[in-house]
Amino acid sequence: MTGATLAALPERLRFELPSELEASVPPEARGLTRDAVRMLVATRNDLGVVHATFSDLPLFLDAGDLVVVNTSGTLPAAVDAVGPHGLALTVHLSTRLPADLWVVELRMDNRPFPHTRAGWTLALPEGGAVELLAPYARSHGRLWVAALRLPDPFLEYLAVHGRPIRYGYVEGSWPVAMYQNVYATEPGSAEMPSAGRPFTTDVITRLVTKGVGVAPLVLHTGVSSLEAHEPPYPEEFRVSAQTAHAVNDTHRRGGRVIAVGTTVVRALETVVDGRGRVHAGEGWTETVITPSRGVRAVDGLLTGWHEPEASHLDMLDAVAGRALVERSYDAALAEGYLWHEFGDVHLVLP
Repeated sequence: MTGATLAALPERLRFELPSELEASVPPEARGLTRDAVRMLVATRNDLGVVHATFSDLPLFLDAGDLVVVNTSGTLPAAVDAVGPHGLALTVHLSTRLPADLWVVELRMDNRPFPHTRAGWTLALPEGGAVELLAPYARSHGRLWVAALRLPDPFLEYLAVHGRPIRYGYVEGSWPVAMYQNVYATEPGSAEMPSAGRPFTTDVITRLVTKGVGVAPLVLHTGVSSLEAHEPPYPEEFRVSAQTAHAVNDTHRRGGRVIAVGTTVVRALETVVDGRGRVHAGEGWTETVITPSRGVRAVDGLLTGWHEPEASHLDMLDAVAGRALVERSYDAALAEGYLWHEFGDVHLVLP
């Protein structure tokens, strides 16, 4: 891509992302099937880069490999609100906390709204309300702990009055089905675990037919607020005994464990011990993956393309190594890969 430049900082990757590389509509609106998005395949052992499409995924995995997916479903977590003095705001419901409290973000004109105070009560449709209780730790006032009062059960209310969270690069308003992975089973994520979006039943069938295992876990993602590039906050997760066994058995037999998305890496690395053995577990994870920490549970990663200097790039460095990350991002920029949840994907293999 002419004019696209790439440079590495000691801390995180820094580069110019041209606006034309921001996927503004779903692939389906561009005349593509989900699995027809582009996939850059990068291998750590030789720093190789191959251009493919996602439907080719079974060609790059071997019998005995294991793909681990996050089955958390996307909530229509954006709700219109009216604040003090009639302010027209949007509430992003990020994370359900114990005691039925919520972490929320307020936005105006699709930008964070910083002028908030504890004790504010915002009116939601049909008599609902959200009361801001206190700033959420470590968010510099961007996120708030809030009490949510709704006239109907939570999921029913959001189905009527909520819509998917979207950022300024998305054109138009798309139904929540466009933000769901085909294997989602349990609603709970504020934003789509989007690395899995290209999966189709056909791709999954061909993986299983080839002898590649597929194992689920759950991690409910909070809001990313792309402007902030903050480290990930505590998130609720669950890794079953069956999935833990599948990961350990794959490694015992010499197979590779491929995480579909940074959420899967975070969940598995939360329950891995110092010997690399994964255990069943659930609760809240505060694990942050960095190059110095490294990874012990996963061998590869399928992920989207991340914003310049985004915190997720720390995890990518841990899995792929900085040299391969630089090479991959340089190639993606040069070849016009598309960014964000409706864009193309990046497969990192050992």
